[in-house]
Amino acid sequence: MLEILYQDEYLVAINKPSGLLVHKSFYSGEADTYAIQELRKQIGQKVYPVHRLDRKTSGVLLFTLDKDTLRAMSTQFEEKMVEKRYIAILRGWAKEEETIDYDLINENEVRQNAVTHYRRLQTSEIDLPFLKHPTSRYCLVEATPETGRFHQLRKHFKHILHPILGCRKHGCNKQNKLWLQTFGINKMTLHAHQLVFTHPVSKDRIMLNATVDEEFRQVGDLLGFDLKAYS
Repeated sequence: MLEILYQDEYLVAINKPSGLLVHKSFYSGEADTYAIQELRKQIGQKVYPVHRLDRKTSGVLLFTLDKDTLRAMSTQFEEKMVEKRYIAILRGWAKEEETIDYDLINENEVRQNAVTHYRRLQTSEIDLPFLKHPTSRYCLVEATPETGRFHQLRKHFKHILHPILGCRKHGCNKQNKLWLQTFGINKMTLHAHQLVFTHPVSKDRIMLNATVDEEFRQVGDLLGFDLKAYS
């Protein structure tokens, strides 16, 4: 059963598990189950995804229950009226606060402006030798993407040389292998923890929060991070 965070006659939001595809996609490959199908079976209604999360990204995922509401919510996303907040665990200690303004190339080889704001929340240094270093450093950040490009956060954090722990395509595979061999963990530590928007019908301000999963908490525990605000 999917965890439903919010539901009324126009909208439904879930806490998408890591590993679940939102829908069929040429770029994401095939799967046995998809969030659209599972949610439709669970609530007995057709649903329309307003946005998307990567397969390995967990967190708040919003759907509408009709096409008129879909158009209204899509406009909010396009006009940057929706606040999206993620937490991620990065390799190394990133700056305390930074805006990453770095163009990205999309799936169709088109260059797009992409902007991400982030702030560092906590840091950790553990006795885990890596290459020439006797220890390994990590940080917990909250990221607020201003744009919604494909793999934006993963690419942006790689660009500043602080890749997301557990990310394979845009991460540090040597670190990922070290975590798999040492702790038996290959979790990508990226979670969409909050979505804030205006309800398209009632005009109420809606704030949705999604808790992290057990594996994310496990990584946080190993690093000594306090994740109570996200659990």
